[in-house]
This record gives sequence, structure tokens and C-alpha cells, in this order.
Amino acid sequence: MNPQEHSTQARPAGLPTPPAEAGAGCSLLRMAIGSEDVAVSISDVREILEVGRLTALPRTPDFVRGVMNLRGAVVPVIDLLARLGHPPAQIGRRSCVVVVETAPPHDSDEPADSDDEALNGLGESLVVGLLVDAVYEVFDAPPGGFEPVPPLGTSIDAGFLVGMSRVRNEVIGVLALERVLAQQALCALMAEGV
Repeated sequence: MNPQEHSTQARPAGLPTPPAEAGAGCSLLRMAIGSEDVAVSISDVREILEVGRLTALPRTPDFVRGVMNLRGAVVPVIDLLARLGHPPAQIGRRSCVVVVETAPPHDSDEPADSDDEALNGLGESLVVGLLVDAVYEVFDAPPGGFEPVPPLGTSIDAGFLVGMSRVRNEVIGVLALERVLAQQALCALMAEGV
């Protein structure tokens, strides 16, 4: 995928840049969580696995299903439905784990403190397994970007979405993984035991 160029249109502060704003569109992975279809950029997806053995972790929020061994690496598995504020997903025949990698957080307003990042691991990319109900397809988002998230009509908090995309006359939300898997927010939720 070519390096992304910034759109000439101004975006509200704090919103991630949608991959489709690069001008040529992007490829998205469509998957199901509960009764809703969502998509993520295929460039964030490392692999898709059957749900295997998960080792539960004590005193973690409902959205942390446990950890799995991925070729010798310990990878946390997040129940995407529960992370988005719904009851935990029931593992079914089509359930799978989508292993994603998010870029390290960056805040252009403040210089990074390498000592703090070394202590809490927030300066590294995050590899996480997302438990989803089904994976359907990879599709190309139309060039020209995503549609804005409507204030009503989606059961997912608009803050977790980059925008909406169309696939076969259906409108689906495109997840902003940087926000869904924001390391500081996840750590805070885990510390609270929520």
C-alpha cells in the first residue's frame, strides 16, 4: 500500500485519518460483531484464526477473554463486542480471532518521554486478537473517503468509528482501531476492573 497522503480537507482534531482519504480507496475486512457488521483496514490485519484455547486472566474486564499462544508469543484476546459496550459475545461455529497490529500512539503536541514509554510499553505497537462472530470478506472501499458517522442509527459509539463505508448497498462502520485499542484507555479500564 502506498504511503498515505493527507487530505486537503480539514478533519476535526483527534480523529484518525481514514485510509480511504489517500485518494485511491483502500481494502477493508468485513466482519460481524453481534447483529452489526463492521470493517477494519486490511493493512492492520496480520492473520485470521479459529478460536482456540484461551487462557483466562484473573481480575480483568469482561472484554478481555484471555491470552493465546501465537507461535511462542503471548497475544491478548479482546472480545470486540464487549469492548464496544455490549454484553460479551457467545463463541459459535463461525467465531474467529482477527489478529491486528496497531501503530504506537503518537501525540505531536508533546514530546515522548522514552523512560515512561519503556516502563509501561505504550511506545510500542500493539498486537491483539479480536474475537468476532464471523469474518465475511475483503472489499475495496470506494475512492474518495468514508461517509461521516451519523449521530443516530449505529449501536457503536461514534468515537470508535473512522466513518461509514458502502458495500453492496449496505452501509457499515469502519472501526478506528487506534481508539478501540488505545493502550492507555485499555490499561485504565483494566486497572478499574471494569
